[in-house]
Amino acid sequence: MFNALCYFVRSQWYWLAMIVAGVIMEAVALYYQYGLNYGPCVLCIHVRIWVMAFILLGIFGLLGHKSRPVRIFISVLTVIAAIGLTERSWLTFAIERNLIDGSCSMGSGLPDWFALDKWFPAMFEPWELCGWTPELLFGITMAEALMVVGPLAIIATLFATYVLCKKEG
Repeated sequence: MFNALCYFVRSQWYWLAMIVAGVIMEAVALYYQYGLNYGPCVLCIHVRIWVMAFILLGIFGLLGHKSRPVRIFISVLTVIAAIGLTERSWLTFAIERNLIDGSCSMGSGLPDWFALDKWFPAMFEPWELCGWTPELLFGITMAEALMVVGPLAIIATLFATYVLCKKEG
């Protein structure tokens, strides 16, 4: 099993799986936004940005999968993205559950040089204040699901980085 996972991480399928998982997550978010009319808050937008980072890193990893230094560098960046995703997920969950005092503004919180909310408003413009997230399945909210996805992403990317740093053979 361990050898199969190592083989998977070293293959282009790992990067493709990262892209597909990210696209599915973004598609679900957009379906809830436009299909079910659940507008995103600023933290939801930040989560989308981290997920988009995974998609882009997956594309770069797919393009550079034959170069060991490129794979390692991109894999380290995926660990950073996983940590960012988890931090934003925790904050979303904590606000939803009233574990912390806080709310969000209607602004994206992004600097002018990275104004994704202006460049791609259909994807990255906040519509609502933070508070609650919609249910996905079986009474599980988006914030609760993200609290599983984020730590799993950290574990998976740390494992992948370890495997990619280790010499083959």
